[in-house]
Amino acid sequence: MNSSNQITRRTMLQKAALSAAGIWVAGNSTQAESRSANEKLNIACIGLGNQGNANLGLVSSQNIVALCDVDDARTAKYAAQYPKAKTFADFRLMLDKLEKEIDAVVVTTPNHSHATIAINAMRRGKHCYCEKPLAHSIHEVREMNRVANEENVVTQMGTQNHAGENYRRTVELIQSGAIGGVKQVHVWFGRPGGWRRYKRVVDRPQESQPIPKTLNWDLWVGPAPMQNFHPCYHPHDWHYWWDFGNGTLGNMGCHYMDLIFWSLNLKYPTTVETKGPQLHPDSTPFWLDCHWQFPARESMPPVEVVWYHGRNTPQPVLDLGGPSWAAGILFVGEKGMLAADYNKRILLPEEKFVGFKPPEKTIPDAIGNQRMEWYEACKGNGKTLCHFDYAAPLTETILLGNLAFRVGQKIEWDAEKMDASNTTAAAQYVQREYRTGWTL
Repeated sequence: MNSSNQITRRTMLQKAALSAAGIWVAGNSTQAESRSANEKLNIACIGLGNQGNANLGLVSSQNIVALCDVDDARTAKYAAQYPKAKTFADFRLMLDKLEKEIDAVVVTTPNHSHATIAINAMRRGKHCYCEKPLAHSIHEVREMNRVANEENVVTQMGTQNHAGENYRRTVELIQSGAIGGVKQVHVWFGRPGGWRRYKRVVDRPQESQPIPKTLNWDLWVGPAPMQNFHPCYHPHDWHYWWDFGNGTLGNMGCHYMDLIFWSLNLKYPTTVETKGPQLHPDSTPFWLDCHWQFPARESMPPVEVVWYHGRNTPQPVLDLGGPSWAAGILFVGEKGMLAADYNKRILLPEEKFVGFKPPEKTIPDAIGNQRMEWYEACKGNGKTLCHFDYAAPLTETILLGNLAFRVGQKIEWDAEKMDASNTTAAAQYVQREYRTGWTL
């Protein structure tokens, strides 16, 4: 493909969010128009760890033109599987050198670097699939959504169950009024078994550990404050340090809260308050209870959403007659309850719903997984449902839970101003300073 053809193809694939009739709408939220819906997308995968490897495999039917990871050993491993792909450690160098060749990026890095990578790529007109949570801070989330809309790129956040049969049928049940108006939801996630974080490492390690020879630690730290290398950060347990991750709520909340947001048409909460152990200012809590209050939406009443993690099935769920699952969601309606997890759902009390006939399908079955839905939308085949217009308020709600915990008081949230109206202490967590040399 010569240079002029590359530019033509790139321009064509960047015309995101055109409807089949050719009417321009929010590029972030629907689909792209392509001259050839069967043409493969040129994709760069950034971050090749466990989830990055999974995402790479799930977009491998397209043209993998670049592989980027701060660990040369990882890059070399996957380069052997994709010999036509160019390899990089620094995403900025990759985007500079291959700007005319890349149509879209898959971002699967630790939370603290999502925004810097995704925004850099989207400003160059690249479609973007980004793992959850969308970003590390509320300011970053807002900026990612703003840039996505400005550049009219096709976006998707990695909440895999959004493309699943169970979530779609559950949404239909709630929205059809099967259990009546929902005024309260309980959502819980038990203790993640086997994760090293639960060996009670809470103090930031002071000793310096040898940096693996293949790892560019400076690039891994990126915009976050520089810390000595330690296995408690890399390769996995960065989730549980505020500098790099967002704790269990940030790691799992988008998966479970997704179903609640979708079913109840939620956007921004008005208040949030939490309870959890204040063990160390640098590390996230082992367990956390979080209460969000959302206003009424059209015909839907105000609703309280309560999150619990780090323990067994919460007692309020059991008291209501909910299931003793390790993780799940309990919608409490005026006419009954609905319990759901990733792959199951049940109307409660069961005796009340004997012979219940599910509503007709209103949400089409997904064409495949979240990644396929995204890359096909980039080519004009269908649209994404977990686009950034949807994913940004969902992620912001999750991050508000952590913000309330760190501030140590109830937060009254003014979404329009992106500000906690009742305290100035929240500002430092809404937007953080970046390390010298890093910007959005």
